[in-house]
Amino acid sequence: MISGAAQADVAVLVISARKGEFETGFERSGQTREHIMLVKTVGVSKVVVAINKMDDPTVEWSKARYDEIKDKLTPFIKGAGFNLKTDVTWIPLSAYTGINLKERADTAKIPWIEGPSLLEFLDTMPMVDRKIRAPVMIPVSEKYKDMGTIVVGKLESGRLKKGESLLLMPNRTPVEVSAMYNEMEEEVPSAISGDNVRIRLRGIDDEDISPGFVLTNLRQPVHAVRQFEAHLAILDSKNIICAGYQAVMHVHTLAEEVTLTALLHYFDKKTNRKSKKPPQFAKKGQRIVALIETSALVCVEKFSDYPQLGRFTLRDEGKTVAIGRVTKLIESSLDEATEGVANLSVSGAGAA
Repeated sequence: MISGAAQADVAVLVISARKGEFETGFERSGQTREHIMLVKTVGVSKVVVAINKMDDPTVEWSKARYDEIKDKLTPFIKGAGFNLKTDVTWIPLSAYTGINLKERADTAKIPWIEGPSLLEFLDTMPMVDRKIRAPVMIPVSEKYKDMGTIVVGKLESGRLKKGESLLLMPNRTPVEVSAMYNEMEEEVPSAISGDNVRIRLRGIDDEDISPGFVLTNLRQPVHAVRQFEAHLAILDSKNIICAGYQAVMHVHTLAEEVTLTALLHYFDKKTNRKSKKPPQFAKKGQRIVALIETSALVCVEKFSDYPQLGRFTLRDEGKTVAIGRVTKLIESSLDEATEGVANLSVSGAGAA
């Protein structure tokens, strides 16, 4: 779900209006809260809340039930960082009967429903802004062999053309785009930011690629680091979050084990100012600044520069414990970076 959401601009959150089902999904251990937080973290900018099963006998197209669900979800969606006026749309429907799914609901029978159906709304949504003039960045979500090495990913920024030379990070392996395909698996000569593409690469074997690697420009490559500072919002955790805490970080298409090597500051809830002294631990509801370390080089960017590569979640025991934004990159020394690249290159050459 996380890697799929990382390639989307819009999320459709399907909520059951049936009595009991909504409550189960929205309780503390339910998936509704989890999905809202995850789609925001991976960079989805718009959410359509489709309140389904409005035809159920426990609901019977009740506006009161619709309003009840909307009122309960609204504070959480707002807390996740979505603008309720510009980013969120609410649509009641019945997938079973098709009412308000493709065709608009009959206002003579359901007078309180206004606006377009779900598919009508999706078909008329304006395009989101694209970083077309920025350097090429394509996080790899999938790779396989098919008459050569194929990688799949979303072009998060820039333009890409057939025959172009790129760099695969963090390996720093030069590759060439020998062919490119769209979502319909039709060969295309070029792609722009926002497109999901399949790329046939020349110069590397699929065994030397992992999900989470990033195709990028030769002259302006994505950063690859082992340490970075980040702002974290603590959602929940069964364990105490302190220096040495370990979790799995999900950023763009990458999942990587990380360690919080130090808690640097916490934000005062009243003044929103950073503390001078580091906190000993963090708990639910707190916002902190932490130093995060990974076991291997990871491709990330500052959130202020490239949000899609700068926001992440921390998960532990199958639960999202925190959401974060990269604020500072701590790059290794040139000698260390060169040594790491040399080792990777030798390994790749041996595999070939």
